[in-house]
Amino acid sequence: MSSRFSKTLALFLPGIFLLGFNIGTGSVTAMAKAGATYGMSLLWTIVASCLATYFMINAYGKLTLVTGETALQAFRRHIHPLVGLFFIVALTAGVCGSVMGVMGIVAEISSEWSKGLVDGGIAPIWFAAFFVALVYFIFWNGTTQFFERSLAVVVAIMAACFVLNFFILMPPPVEIAKGLVPSLPEVPIDEGRGPFLVIASMVGTTVFSGLFIIRTTLVKEAGWTIADVKKQRNDAMVAVGMMFVISGSIMAAAAGTLYVEGLGLDNASQMIGLLEPLAGSFATTIFVVGIVAAGVSSQFPNVLMLPWLLCDFNESARDMTLPRYRLIVLVISLLGLVVPIFEARPVFVMIISQAFNAVILPVTVACILYLGNRRDLMGEYRNTITSNVVLTAILLFSLVTTSMGIRGVWQIIAS
Repeated sequence: MSSRFSKTLALFLPGIFLLGFNIGTGSVTAMAKAGATYGMSLLWTIVASCLATYFMINAYGKLTLVTGETALQAFRRHIHPLVGLFFIVALTAGVCGSVMGVMGIVAEISSEWSKGLVDGGIAPIWFAAFFVALVYFIFWNGTTQFFERSLAVVVAIMAACFVLNFFILMPPPVEIAKGLVPSLPEVPIDEGRGPFLVIASMVGTTVFSGLFIIRTTLVKEAGWTIADVKKQRNDAMVAVGMMFVISGSIMAAAAGTLYVEGLGLDNASQMIGLLEPLAGSFATTIFVVGIVAAGVSSQFPNVLMLPWLLCDFNESARDMTLPRYRLIVLVISLLGLVVPIFEARPVFVMIISQAFNAVILPVTVACILYLGNRRDLMGEYRNTITSNVVLTAILLFSLVTTSMGIRGVWQIIAS
């Protein structure tokens, strides 16, 4: 029985890894902000983002299934080595900002929640130190299997918490159904910027370039070939399906409470003080556990991003027990202490890191659009006309969201 369960779990571990990578505190903040401000009216944005993510996962996965090359290897060999280096530098910069922002938000939320248990609460630095040590301990264990199963447990906890919260705090089903119809909500009087930046942040946290690059590494490591195309699609479908369920649940929790009461939301930690009087301590605790699990699950792949990219680019064995990789992961992990120590604004740090992701996305789409149409690489599996149309649409939309993201960050810096 245990052997059968292990084999079944192994089939979906690449998808579970993607889910842990994708749903972090940035996603929680973006979805909660959308739900608190616009109710369920932007649910269609999550649907569109998940469909785009599913399409991109399959496009990059097919490249590896056909050629046996990961994304970085294909960039280096068939476009230019500088393209591969661009992705390593840009993704690392974005991840470093994300590590600081994610751990800052997790520590802040945990500290706020602890005020109900301890007079004055526990300082954020202690929570940050604990979670940084936990992630590094799991990494230090060294075995890929232990790492993946640890991640699977954390992702399961995260999913259970947010889905349970959905049933406790869900808005009327009619409102959920209306949200599936694409529309732009009316702008509140005090929300001069309108829903566009919120939509851009929701898309940016879901359609993440690092997801597609790392995905090809996992596909190659699993030993999948073009004969496994159905297995790859099913795995991607499970991952994206869970992304939609979790993201929609977070939005619904905020819509069923904060939006109904006419309360706004600037960051996820605000939800602790706002939710408790509306939903009770149990629902608030479940939400906190979900956010912490989301933060920890996204830290796993974040701290491993640079070593994995370097191994991928150099086509070397992915041995994370080597001293140089353990040192790199330690340095990146310690960045999680920056926000609590210097009392920086975690949401501001997250926004800056997402600006890097916004710049990377159009390049990511353009690369797969080019490589997917190369006859010498893909042969009979070249992109179809439909695939090219969809990729072009994603490219155009990514350029729009990039413009929004850069403009929004500049406004914050200039203010």
